[in-house]
Amino acid sequence: MKKRFGIDIDGTVTCPATIVPYINRAFGLNLTLNDVKQYDLSPLVNITDEEFAKWWLENEAEIYANSPIAEGAQTTLSEWGKQHELYFISARNTHLVELTKKWFKEHNIKYDHIELTGTHDKVESVQKYGVDIFLEDKHDNAVMIHEECGIPVLLFDTPYNRDPVPRGVFRVKNWFEAKLWVDQWLKGNTK
Repeated sequence: MKKRFGIDIDGTVTCPATIVPYINRAFGLNLTLNDVKQYDLSPLVNITDEEFAKWWLENEAEIYANSPIAEGAQTTLSEWGKQHELYFISARNTHLVELTKKWFKEHNIKYDHIELTGTHDKVESVQKYGVDIFLEDKHDNAVMIHEECGIPVLLFDTPYNRDPVPRGVFRVKNWFEAKLWVDQWLKGNTK
């Protein structure tokens, strides 16, 4: 039976450490992904939220255009895309649609739809498109999507999302674990 997958892009399809070298270069730091313990990065670089937002707007296009794909993502998504619908729902701003589509083409990732919401609240899009399962890296997004939409959510484990998760949100370490979990879910063998 065909399912509709909702999939976040940044930190999920792209490598979660993508932004780290940019932060290190811009702010004279020597961080690794393991140093990033929270999603909000402004305290890590010791600047205000406003200053970080300005830096981000000046650099987001370059960062997104050059984001490496997460290991195993292309193979898994190609396989899923043969039998299911892939709806990528991202907090990226809407002016980045063409850049995002170009990145997908360069990485040979099939998609049925790309939705850039411009906000981290993805619940409305998940409901609008009737998504059956969601893949995410932001802890509060994963919890909110599961609780408000009643669907399973796979949370890609990173140092910045280690808070406890409720039943219905399933932590996976990588795309290989995600594929195994989804294979079982498609067979009706998950809890």
